[in-house]
Amino acid sequence: MLYAQRLLDNLDARQHAIHLVLSNYAQAVIAEELPGGLRLPRGVTMHNLKSMNAPFASGSNAPDAMVVIPCSMGTVGRIAHGSSEDVLLRAADVVLKEKRKLILVPRETPLNLVHVKNFELLLLAGATCSGDRRCPPRCRGSRGVRNIV
Repeated sequence: MLYAQRLLDNLDARQHAIHLVLSNYAQAVIAEELPGGLRLPRGVTMHNLKSMNAPFASGSNAPDAMVVIPCSMGTVGRIAHGSSEDVLLRAADVVLKEKRKLILVPRETPLNLVHVKNFELLLLAGATCSGDRRCPPRCRGSRGVRNIV
């Protein structure tokens, strides 16, 4: 969640509509990696994971871009195979369908062949998969955010 916080800190909600959806596991990761919690800038709109009423869940109102950060390999696989059981997955499907920018920032390494094939499908569909060899602190035992981000 360190990278997600960094992204939120650098987006300007006065210039862009920023919508946030947290996965079921996000709260546990936030508690572990961001002891002070996730800081939301003024103007960010939160959406429930199971609410399909979010405006960006429809092709008629597709967002300009979507970032899934961090993105688990499970989420990579569900997006790659068109699963749309929640608003996060539906939005990713809409973004790909409408040929908008989908950026996935995976957090897990090493990759196995299934992961690589899922990334291949996503790249062919137009997604950007952006990784960083620096792992979040829980992966490497780092004590400081500045060492990671």
